[in-house]
Amino acid sequence: MKLYYSISEVAEMLGVSQSLLRYWETEFSELKPSKNARGVRMYRQEDIELLRRIHHLTKERGLTLEGTREQLRNSDDTDNLQVIDTLKELRAFLVDLKSQI
Repeated sequence: MKLYYSISEVAEMLGVSQSLLRYWETEFSELKPSKNARGVRMYRQEDIELLRRIHHLTKERGLTLEGTREQLRNSDDTDNLQVIDTLKELRAFLVDLKSQI
């Protein structure tokens, strides 16, 4: 596992645009990717996990940005995201398995 990921790598991981990641950076004060000498954003694993939570809350659960901020302040749903990711992988496996039958 790498220590740092570029904005393009993170955008591809999440299936969102780079501009959306930059926008979320302005909207969520806890999201602070480091920048190298050239100003290129470098995301750590913790940053990516926070972005996954933001993505889940806004895109999958349909919360507003304010609602997402509130959720992030009031709960730690990291475990829930891991369960959701596992269930998505399981679903994809089952769909693939069904198509082979």
